[in-house]
This record gives sequence, structure tokens and C-alpha cells, in this order.
Amino acid sequence: MTAVSRKLSTPLEGALAGGGDPATSPLYVFGPFLALIVPAGVAAVTFGASIWLVVLTIATVSAMYRLVMRWVTDGSGGSGLSEEEFGPPAVKVNAGITFVEYTLTFAVSIAALVTFIADRFPGLNNSLLGIQLRTAVAVGFSVLTGWLVNRGPRTVARTFGPATGGALILLWVMVVTTIVRLGFHLPSLDLKAFSPRYLRYTLGGFARILAVMTGIEVFANLVPAYSGTRAEQSRKAFGSLLIIMGTTSIAMLVVGPAILALSNPGNQEVSVFTQTMDRLLPEPIAVLGTIVGVAVLLSAAAASALGLQNLFVGLRLRRYLPPRLATLNRFGVAGAPVWIEVTIVSASFVLLGTDEKTYLAVYAAGVFILLSMTGWAASKRLARRIREGEAGRSMAQFVGTIAAAGLATIGTLVVFWERFADGVWVYAILLPLLYLLLGYFRRRLGEPSPVEERVGTVVERGVIMSTPDVLQRLEADRESAKVLVPLDGSAFGERSLPVATAIAQAFRDSVLLMTVTDGEGTAQLDRVTADLLEIGVEVGSVTSGGAVSDMICDVAHAEDVGLIVMSTHGHSGPKRRILGSVTENVTRGAHRPVLVVPALEPTVALPALGRIVVSLDGSAEAERVLPFAASFAGRFSGSLMLAHGSEQVGGKARYREMERYLAAIAKRSELENLSVGSNLVRAEATDAILDTAAEFAADLIMIATHGRGSVERLLLGSVAEEVVQRAKIPVLLVPILERKPMTETPRVVRSSPR
Repeated sequence: MTAVSRKLSTPLEGALAGGGDPATSPLYVFGPFLALIVPAGVAAVTFGASIWLVVLTIATVSAMYRLVMRWVTDGSGGSGLSEEEFGPPAVKVNAGITFVEYTLTFAVSIAALVTFIADRFPGLNNSLLGIQLRTAVAVGFSVLTGWLVNRGPRTVARTFGPATGGALILLWVMVVTTIVRLGFHLPSLDLKAFSPRYLRYTLGGFARILAVMTGIEVFANLVPAYSGTRAEQSRKAFGSLLIIMGTTSIAMLVVGPAILALSNPGNQEVSVFTQTMDRLLPEPIAVLGTIVGVAVLLSAAAASALGLQNLFVGLRLRRYLPPRLATLNRFGVAGAPVWIEVTIVSASFVLLGTDEKTYLAVYAAGVFILLSMTGWAASKRLARRIREGEAGRSMAQFVGTIAAAGLATIGTLVVFWERFADGVWVYAILLPLLYLLLGYFRRRLGEPSPVEERVGTVVERGVIMSTPDVLQRLEADRESAKVLVPLDGSAFGERSLPVATAIAQAFRDSVLLMTVTDGEGTAQLDRVTADLLEIGVEVGSVTSGGAVSDMICDVAHAEDVGLIVMSTHGHSGPKRRILGSVTENVTRGAHRPVLVVPALEPTVALPALGRIVVSLDGSAEAERVLPFAASFAGRFSGSLMLAHGSEQVGGKARYREMERYLAAIAKRSELENLSVGSNLVRAEATDAILDTAAEFAADLIMIATHGRGSVERLLLGSVAEEVVQRAKIPVLLVPILERKPMTETPRVVRSSPR
């Protein structure tokens, strides 16, 4: 059985999952843009210049995010990079702007969808009892969206999932129809647009269309949601960004001139995008386009509310907010942030109206503050790399990133200059206020413990693990995936074979046998090879001489194996320590996980390995074992038990802290298709792990080595070594992934199944 994965497999899946906000932007940005330049009589000169400036900005900022996605793969994106480069104050700045942005995303999306509905039902622009009907509809949709979001992300996904796909189809239908009906015409670039007479309108239009950049950060947040290695994850996330932002850019360049030619910006009853749809598309398709637009805008509003939930929970766990503001409801999500957002947005609709142009300027300003911070953080990192001697490509990237940061900063300044009186002034009040408020709560609540800090990271960034390269090798096809089994000529050495065979069959891998002895060891190698070939397992063999641990490491590197399976000899005392040093050296030097099989009576049947105990201590290092646990549990149709133990767990606050941590781990999407439990034991770490394994009737223990946690330090030679010594079931050790140089190239002799 193959492992079940809920990760995103392709860039298109990522585009559909996270592209709702940027995909909707062409639906509403042209209204305020044309309302500025058409009445002023400058559209013929400035229209194309503003469009091309925006496309240039999209291109340079997208290229900048390619770097962000490579550097920051934990889901924190530009905010994580800003925090790394500018320090803790960036956390509060980002949190304040993000809160405003999520709220404005909700407001703009609901306002735009009400405009789309009013395009078809103009009666909504009338009033009843002094209240405009479209305001009542906007408040109703806001409350409905808040209720759905507070029922959990699965409800949101089922309700709004297909909407982004519909929006992309709508944009491409408009592109193709425009070319067919009107021909292929790109906006002209008139350099007079940058002369003093027209510059104000060129930059003003640029500032209004820049709302198309909203939501670009989401793809950096999605990086860990993709399958594959970190490099593959970042590449797929960037592919998703290109799908959405490429579609948006093409729609602006091709459909934009059609909107200018066919719509009347002075018509306050119908949006310019709907006017253009009605002129280009047959009536049923145009109406369907309106329905798609409403659905995807509702999806964007829901996504902003989900983001606000995660933001509040993360800030609470890091003690920037009091607990009551992020208490989880029965659906496992924080309900209060959504109702705060709905209340603010509904009050704004009642007081300020539901015209999206009212909120768009403030919305764009916040986006470009964040983009500017990300741009300068990326520039700072590249500058440091150049100073450290990484010239060449880094220099070219530095120039491009400076250009992106500069354009984002220019966009920020233009938005503030152009639209300050239209509401952008609120940042001058809100940002300092939110910064001080977050600082006040942090001082009042105190610094979080390392475990609480880790819980905040897990919840806020929505990621625990990305698939390591070695696990990718283990999960590869039969031709390249290998399980290495060292043999030493003894019966004890063969005790690992049933486990290795079970893993090879479950993962459809081959077994690579090796011996570092001659004579007896070679005879054993030939016999075991024949036995495995008899049951249909693909086998290769290696013979080599030299220090045992060095040769095992060299073969692991040369053959690029995904896992090493080896037996202990059952000794105790000083002799056990000497023999154990081979396992220790291999674990440290092979850059591979090592599965240690205890010295038990030999078995004939292949063992089950599905019931797995995973040792965690609240550290990111210990979590390195989780991808392996999820993969093994999926392949063997098993379940996981997360274990933590320490004599220091005593105390209600400490206990609840670890409970929250283990619960956060269990809820991650990588584990959600598995049965996951947790066990906190007030005992020494080794006893807790072994007691949990016995109580759970576990088949396998998984533990990270060399991880520093807040409670224990998992070092081979202490906790991990004790577990290996005392365990009666196999133990998988996941080490620090540091490659050890090969001493020589081993000789490999291969065989094939009959």
C-alpha cells in the first residue's frame, strides 16, 4: 500500500489552493484606475505606461520571491525572512500590518462581490428604512463567511475549493475571446506619460492597479505544503506563483485595452469588468462569469479569515496576545479573531459603504509595505553573501532584488502620496498602536518557553516537516531506492534481514547487502543473496575491506541509499559500548537514518512495522523524525503514538504546554490521514519512550539524534543509545544530516531477481 499524502503535488494544485486572492484582482482593479484617467482625458497617453509599470513590478517581485522560497521553506515566507534579517521588531511590524491586511482583504472581497451581484440586480443600490440594501447583503455575506470559517478549514475547502479554478478559466476565456473578437493588441507605451504633465496620472494609475500584487505572499507561505525535497517544494510553489501572476499579467495586457475601449467608467451601476464581459461574451456565459467572480471573492474573504485565525493563535502562543483572544472552539479553530474581523468589516460597511474603492487604497498600501520589507530583507541577505565571497550569480540576483525592492518601495510611496487622504493615513495611527499593544502584552505575559515558541511556529506557519532527501531516496522507484544491510558473517548480523526485507517490499525498494570481511562473510553474502532472490527481492551486493563503520558510510554515500538496517549483538557492559560505537559512528557519519534491530531470537515471518512510537521533546530538531514516521505508517497501514517524558514535566502549566505542542503536531496536514495519539509520562525520557512502546504494543521506535530540546538533549550516547540498548523492538535513528567524505570507492557486485 502506498502512503497517503495530502500535500500538494503540482504547481497547478498550489495555484488552485492559494491563488484566490491574486486571481480575483483583475475583476476590480480597473474600475478605480479608469475612473482616474478617463475623466481627466489622459487615458490615451498614460494607460499603457501604468499597465507596463505594473507588469514590470510583477516580474521583478516574482523573481525576488523565487529567492525567498529557496531561503525560507517553513511557510513564514517574507515575514520570516524579514524577522531573520531585521530582528524581533519585524515580528510586531509584520503582525500589525498582517492584521490590517487580512481585515482589508475580507472587506475588499465582500465589497467587490456585492458589486458583482449589484451589476445583475441594480435594485440592491436602493435603500430600505435608511439602509442601503447592498450594505445589508454585504453584512449578511460577512456573517455567513465568518460562520463557515469557524467550522474549520475542511468546511471552507469543501465550500470554496473550486472557485479559484473557475476564476482562472474566466480570465483565460476573456483573454481568448478578446483576441478572437478584437484582435491581439497590447497597450502602447507612450514616453510622454512620464513627462511632468502626465506623470501624476501615470503614477496614480500605477498605484491603483498595484492591488493585483495582493496575495503574492501566499505562495511563499505554501512552500511546505508541497511534496518533495525543499528544493522541489520551492520550485513547485514558484510554479504556482507563475500560473496565477502570469494569468493576471496576461489578462491585464490583453483584456485591459478591451476594458478601456468597451466600458464606461462613469456608469456607477455596473462595474467596468462586467460591462466588458457583457460586450464580449454571450449572455449565459457572462452571467456564469459573474457567479464565478462572486464565488472566488467569497473564497478570498474566507482565506483571509483563516489566515487571521492562524495569526492570532501564533501570537497567543508567543505571548503577544492574551489567551482569551485565540481560544480554540469545538472545531479546533480560534473563533474570536474571525468575529472581530466580521465586526470591524460590518461596521465599516455601515459607516463607509460597500464600494471596494473605499478600501482598495489602504489595502494596497499595506501590501506594499510588506513587499518592501521583504525586498530589502532579501537584498540585505544577498549583500552579506557577496561580502562573504559568493559573487557572480549572487551579484546578478542582488541587482534584480534591489530593483524589486525599489519598485515595491516606489509603489509604497506612490500609494501613500496619491491616496493618503483616501484612508491610507490610518497606517500612521494603526501601526504604532498595534506595535505598542503587542509589545505591552508581551511584557505583561512574559517571554514564552522554548516549547511554547515552537508551538507558535508550528501553528502560525502551518508546517512541521518537509520531506528530507534521504526519505525521497527511500520512496523512489526500485531501480534507485536501496536499503543497505551490513553483514559480518555471524548469525546476529542476519537478525536485521526480516525487517529490511519488509521495508524493501513495502517501499518497492531493493536490498543492498554488504560485508567488510572475507571468507565466511562472503559465503554468507552469497547465501543471503540467493534467499532474497528466491522470494523476489531485488538484491545487490558489496564486498570491501577496512574499518567497519567507515566502509558502511562509504557504501551508503556511493550507492545513495535511503536507509541502513543493522543488528546489535546483544552484549552489555564495556563490550556493548565498543560494538555500539559502530552504530554510533554510522549514524553520525553516513548522512542516513539507521534502523537498529535488537538481538532477539530469529524470526521467519516478516514483521509488521506500522505501530510506531515517535519521541518528541518540543524542538524542531526532534521533529526531523516525523516525515519518516508518516511515511512508514502510511506504507504499513499503521498508526503513531507521540511520546514525551521527563521528570521535569511536573506542574500543570508545563504539562499543558506539552499537551498543546503534541496536539499541534498531530493536527498537521502531513499526519491528518493517520491515527495519531500522544502520551506524556512523568518519568525519565528513556523510560517514558520504552513504557509508551510497551503500552502501545509498538512495532518500531523512532527518535532523532543530536537534537537539542527544551527538556532533553537527544544525543546518541545518552537517550538514543539507552533506547537502542534496552529496546526489544527495532529503533530508527534519524541523525544530523552531515555528509562524511568517502575514503575510497567500494566494489559493487549486483544481482537481479529471477
